[in-house]
Amino acid sequence: MKRRKFLKLSATASVIGLTPFELQATLKSVLPYAACPNISNRKLVLVNLAGANDGLNTVIPLNQYDTYSTLRPTIKVPESGTNKYITLDSTLADNQQIGLHPVLTGFKSLYDSGFLRILQSVGYPSQNKSHFKSTDLYHSGNDGNSTLNGAETGWIGRFMEQFYEDFLLETYPLAVEIGSNKTSLGFHGEEAHGMSLNITGQDPAGFYNILNGLGGAPPANIPNSDYGDQIRFLNNTDALSNTYAEAISNSFNSGQNNVTYPDTDLANQLKTVARLISGDIGSKVFLVRISGFDTHNAQVQAPGDVLGRHYPLLDELSGAIKAFVDDMDSQNLSDDIVGVTFSEFGRKAAENGNLGTDHGEIAPMFVFGKPVAGGVSGTNPDLTEATSSNNYQIQTVQYDYRQTFATLLQDFLGAQNAIIDNTFFNHTINDSFTNLKLPEILKNPLTSDCYQSLSTEEQLKVERDWLIYPNPFTESINFASVNENTQVTYKLFNASGVEIMNRTDDLIHGKLTLNLKYLSSGVYFCSVKTGNTQEIHKLLKL
Repeated sequence: MKRRKFLKLSATASVIGLTPFELQATLKSVLPYAACPNISNRKLVLVNLAGANDGLNTVIPLNQYDTYSTLRPTIKVPESGTNKYITLDSTLADNQQIGLHPVLTGFKSLYDSGFLRILQSVGYPSQNKSHFKSTDLYHSGNDGNSTLNGAETGWIGRFMEQFYEDFLLETYPLAVEIGSNKTSLGFHGEEAHGMSLNITGQDPAGFYNILNGLGGAPPANIPNSDYGDQIRFLNNTDALSNTYAEAISNSFNSGQNNVTYPDTDLANQLKTVARLISGDIGSKVFLVRISGFDTHNAQVQAPGDVLGRHYPLLDELSGAIKAFVDDMDSQNLSDDIVGVTFSEFGRKAAENGNLGTDHGEIAPMFVFGKPVAGGVSGTNPDLTEATSSNNYQIQTVQYDYRQTFATLLQDFLGAQNAIIDNTFFNHTINDSFTNLKLPEILKNPLTSDCYQSLSTEEQLKVERDWLIYPNPFTESINFASVNENTQVTYKLFNASGVEIMNRTDDLIHGKLTLNLKYLSSGVYFCSVKTGNTQEIHKLLKL
């Protein structure tokens, strides 16, 4: 196995914010019913196809192959010869007959094993075809009609803050990102700005040997200015990164890879994820990334050829995911892992004259893993929609991307209805995604008895009345009322549950700043009372 050093992508940038909301090594009392399966070790692996993957050359609609060929006379995947498409499943209905790109042999193998489901025509209402905006929408859990789910926070961060908030702090990150030089918006929570640790590479040797983002020891006297705030922030992120070093390195050293992975970047990322999971890391969500899918030109290298920019990307994707699933299965870990691919949008139905394709609206989504019910959801996109009058766009969205994620968050991880609604809600049609789930994508979805473990009153408490920030903090914290309270009553406890403060203070301009510089570094709990209810916030003092 090729061994490479774990590198923190940038001690000054990539560990942008690390959560104090961690998961206990063993989840207790998540599911109160004996009939429910043990979900304590379940993980979600997200694979970002950055740049907008061309769905029509990935999943070819065989029932409309003639129309497809007319729209793509030079870049089409051929129906004969050595580079012909792979027929996915001859038993499917005619309007679901699919040809896979010829390099997707790994996907074909996973499908034949019952470990892969393809979702057709995934997108969201009012598709935005800007890479940056659409990526933000996918990460924040919104659609093109509003940002009511939150423009500055991510759906994964919101979910983790709520679903795992009752568990004690641990010394490992709740989420791990690999393959990008910055922390994804998706992991930004309401209180903890970032909810993931960003790493790359494959070898634990000296994983955190290069944590000196400031080039050495921090200055003794940090100025009270914007520059000083930045220095404090860098100190804090580096210090908190060090709290994860032992857990990350121990998990990697204890873990293993049982199969040979391709020598590609995405394979190295997933190999790292597999080894961390094998080493019993407590992290629950992993995000990996493969970029380069913005194929405006040279998608194929010549008319009638399948080689070009798209071929190696799909080869890397298929090979890496196949090796990862095989690795987890060989270690008897595959029952607890589901993976999902997503891309910010698709490509036009018609080629553009430069052996490429321009920005489109929909793209297929691939859900993979042993718990997945293999098959195809939806029908082939209707290519007759793509005309010169609409700039050759296929605009019918069969599945909102949030339907897939909501299904997995509830039916695989066990989240309650209120948590799903506070993670993202369909404001366009004013409906909960708990009513729009896709139960066919899992072999054994959890029943309502297994995830409805909160009473209605308890679920309502998921909507918090207070924000306490920054978290982690070094000197002070701020209380801000969500519901325009003018006074705050709170108690502060140390990690042993000893009460160290009990006060009621007035808010000034909607905020109270509390100086806690004198406290020792460590974990604290703040109980905030509003009327007859109270909420608990976990805080980390650096």
